[in-house]
Amino acid sequence: MPQTFGKMAGSVVDSVNGQPVPFSSVALMNPAGKLVMGAVADEQGAFLLGQIPYGTYKLVITSVGYQPKTLFNVSLSERANALDLKGIRLRPDTKMLKEVTVTGQRALIEDKGDRLVYNAEKDISNVGGSAADVLRKVPMLSVDLNGNVQLRGSGNFRIFLNGKPSAMMARNQADALRQLPGSNIKSVEVITSPGAKYDAEGTAGIINIITIKRWEGFNGSSYASVGNLSRSIGGNVNVQEKKLGISATGGLYQYRSIGYSEANRTTLVDGQPANDLFQRSKYDNTGLGGNIGINLDYDLDSTTRINMWLSGWGGNSPFNSSLYSRLSTNNGSTLQEFKRAIDFNDFYRNGEVNLGYTKTFKRRQIVYTTIPIPNTQDLQAVGHYVPRKGPDPEFSVLAQYSHTPDRNYYTSDQFTLDDIATYRERSTNLSKFNELTFQSDYTYPFQFRSWKDTTQATLEVGAKAIMRDIGSDYTLDQALDGSLNYVSDPTRSNKFDYAQQVLSGYTSLRLIRANNWVLITGARLEHTFIGGNFVSTSTSVNRQYQNFIPNLSLSRKFKDKHTLRLSYTQRITRPQVGFLNPYVNFSNPQNLVTGNPELDPELAHSSELAYSTFIGKGIFVNTAVYLRQTNNAIEYVSTVNASGVSISRPQNIARRSVSGLQINTNAQPVKNMTVAGGGTLQRVSSYSPVLRQGNEGWIWDLSATISYRFLKTITVQANGNYSSGRIALQGRSSGWYGYAFSARKEILNRRASLNLSVNTPFNRVVRQKSVQDAPTFTSYAYSANVTRSALVSFYWQFGQNKGGNGKVSKKVNNDDKTGSTPASQGGTTVK
Repeated sequence: MPQTFGKMAGSVVDSVNGQPVPFSSVALMNPAGKLVMGAVADEQGAFLLGQIPYGTYKLVITSVGYQPKTLFNVSLSERANALDLKGIRLRPDTKMLKEVTVTGQRALIEDKGDRLVYNAEKDISNVGGSAADVLRKVPMLSVDLNGNVQLRGSGNFRIFLNGKPSAMMARNQADALRQLPGSNIKSVEVITSPGAKYDAEGTAGIINIITIKRWEGFNGSSYASVGNLSRSIGGNVNVQEKKLGISATGGLYQYRSIGYSEANRTTLVDGQPANDLFQRSKYDNTGLGGNIGINLDYDLDSTTRINMWLSGWGGNSPFNSSLYSRLSTNNGSTLQEFKRAIDFNDFYRNGEVNLGYTKTFKRRQIVYTTIPIPNTQDLQAVGHYVPRKGPDPEFSVLAQYSHTPDRNYYTSDQFTLDDIATYRERSTNLSKFNELTFQSDYTYPFQFRSWKDTTQATLEVGAKAIMRDIGSDYTLDQALDGSLNYVSDPTRSNKFDYAQQVLSGYTSLRLIRANNWVLITGARLEHTFIGGNFVSTSTSVNRQYQNFIPNLSLSRKFKDKHTLRLSYTQRITRPQVGFLNPYVNFSNPQNLVTGNPELDPELAHSSELAYSTFIGKGIFVNTAVYLRQTNNAIEYVSTVNASGVSISRPQNIARRSVSGLQINTNAQPVKNMTVAGGGTLQRVSSYSPVLRQGNEGWIWDLSATISYRFLKTITVQANGNYSSGRIALQGRSSGWYGYAFSARKEILNRRASLNLSVNTPFNRVVRQKSVQDAPTFTSYAYSANVTRSALVSFYWQFGQNKGGNGKVSKKVNNDDKTGSTPASQGGTTVK
């Protein structure tokens, strides 16, 4: 019997860029317009129609966002029984595009439900500055004049880079933030109630710094800045085509810090003044550092991705100063008076390797079309696999290793007021911080229907192991007669090794109801092992403890613009190497600082009630009331002996509580203008029954930013912030402020920009005061830091951008192409 059937194959592409149009609908109709059969194109826009009776047809192709396409007089015959219709071009639906009107740009501050987001790339003053300059403008954060960050008045938090912990931040946050360019930061997320997926570390929460992602193609950026207090140069290059992506980053920075301080302290014996100490210090230091990184992403297929990231950074952060010291009796008689020249250098470096593997399990569903069965009146159902709507399950494995060796050196030369050397000392501290991490996560999204609506759900489970190896070996030599004949002092030298392992597992569930209710709940279990060997003192520490960390967040959205959220979580803070290191800094002989290897972790209970809303003219308002109760809190505690020598070490005090009100807003009152601002009011209370000390009071902070764009390529901005100070167990400090003016001119078809910014132009220095009160002393201190600065910077983006969305996942050619499933392989026959 002669063959009377043929087949058609083809592909559908975009008429503008030639890219495939996936999952287009293909309908084959007879001349009367009756459907004969249909199909759905696969991910590459390819389709196949089989068992088509000979004849003349019309082929109709449709896809969302495109104009329909009809091919007339498509014929199949004995002489031409197979057609290959490659490259059928669909035009984008311009009418649909014309209906979309952009009424504004992304707000400077956004509420994402479980986090507050500051869109740093929208702030022109960040070009040329550092990450510390960026964080000064983020709601809920305060950054003091030395670059130390606090989140809602607490220094116990974690800083992530792109959602991952970084050894760069764990060592010294101020140094790390100083060398991260502000122009590389896309946004900053402040998460005050982290879910179970996050490590429980950080009682106040998490600060997640997200850097600017790369585009497909060959592209990159470079930057350079010069100013009186800082300079930087660097850039990045990206090559990303199909399955492979390679990027390299690098930069150098230099900063200068200038300041002076004075301190008066009265020693108390049985509550009565015993002696008085007056000290004055000046410093002027220039630090230098740099970083380099190489990233490799490779897609094995459309569902499997591997990546590797190699990075290194290092530099020298000196703190050289001159010191004048006078110790006198309470009636004014001089007991001791000298000058000191102190040279301190911190040569730091870090190497880090990250390896990642991600597998996505694409879920598909079958869409059936029918074709006639030859020589019968029946129809055969043919199933075509198409992706199911919504996210797919994902499994990932991460390994990370970081090596951070530090080399600290200081020399201290003591002189009389007549410049006669009377004493010299020098110290070397060689320390290490090695960290190895393995992590595995699985995410399973699903949905289920109730009698009323549909609930979207996401289940997450994972496990993690962190192994830390910390060590310190320091020695001190001294010359008691002021000569250069140094002799080692074993009583002021020490060596120790410290190991910490953290094993954890978590589960988390997110439920999103169709009526705008969102529930996030989960729990994390962490077990910590600690072992310490203090060689010089022949002592050891071996401890382990377990923490169960629950979290709960419930929110409801009303009328698409009001959101109310209630949350609770627990957090812990394990003391890091800086707190544990028993190394005693003798550079100031009247003020000694050391660590405490006996510290226990903090445990905090945090609850929050937040409300956000959108008002007319693009006004967004976010408010929150919160309470954080920290047990076993860690604070530096100072004691002064009868000779007037102070020693400060971190200790576990009993309790610290913080309750507060936070308000943030941003608006676009007129075209081309954005305004953002906010503030926090807090009640802080600390108490230690062992030390029989307590302190409490109110603190607050304010910030505001105004930007205006005119002539399409010029933007000007003014911003300012003020913090009323901080409250600790033994005292409090006065407030500080900052303000800046910036201007940006876009050039080279907006691919480059020139920026000028000035910081505190009307004040050369910003001053602070602090007072302390304890059973063994009272003190008053005054400091001033030079902040007036000007910075000129240039930023340039080069290369081509092929689109892309900046995600790590990339669009690739599929190795596992979808096809059709006929009835004989699981389809059905319909009569």
